[in-house]
Amino acid sequence: MTDERALVVVAHPDDVDFGSAGTVAAWVDEGLEVTYCLLTDGDAGGFDPTVPREEIPRMRREEQRRAAAAVGVTDLVFLGHPDGYLQLTLELRRDIARVIRQKRPHRAIVQRPDFDYGRIAVSHPDHLVAGQAALAAIYPDARNPFAFPELLRDEGLEAWEVADTWVQAANGATDWVDVTDTFDRKMAALAAHVSQTAHLQDLERMLRTALSLQAERAGLPKGRLAEGYRRIDTR
Repeated sequence: MTDERALVVVAHPDDVDFGSAGTVAAWVDEGLEVTYCLLTDGDAGGFDPTVPREEIPRMRREEQRRAAAAVGVTDLVFLGHPDGYLQLTLELRRDIARVIRQKRPHRAIVQRPDFDYGRIAVSHPDHLVAGQAALAAIYPDARNPFAFPELLRDEGLEAWEVADTWVQAANGATDWVDVTDTFDRKMAALAAHVSQTAHLQDLERMLRTALSLQAERAGLPKGRLAEGYRRIDTR
């Protein structure tokens, strides 16, 4: 498995850590090379009014780098689209397809592209667009040598097929990753997002409750924790 690579595509800094940091840590332990692709810098986020807004993008990038390091990830790509303004455009699809062709991952984690009426927090408009754009970039954009021909013509980026896609999906999951042994690193990653999590006093309890429910759905023994996905064969 050491020759495998994974790409995580999310809208904002901290999205990967809330949804998948335990999984990423487990994959890194297995030998996967993992890259994060952040579509925005989270410049509309933060809860401290004393922090100048122009400082937020730099601060959140640095928080994400520290969070990634907590689970063993050092390769991060920041696309810099405006937070809160993501739209399903050809430009966004091309930007993600470019990263796929550059990094050549065998598997990907993307956000859920459809509204979850039971979990409003995961249904931020940017999350939905990130999921839709990432799936479109996986199929058909990145694999089709005639899609965005400038990527090959001007940048020398050959077409690439992502074979295995994992959609963050606590509700309706088909596959789960046991993250019991990596939960401490997930918490460390989330703690690195000081601007987003410092005020959340019950974060660990909340996550343990949610991940315990996922483990139960996965049929794991009592006391285990899991992150759930809808897994798609995208070969």
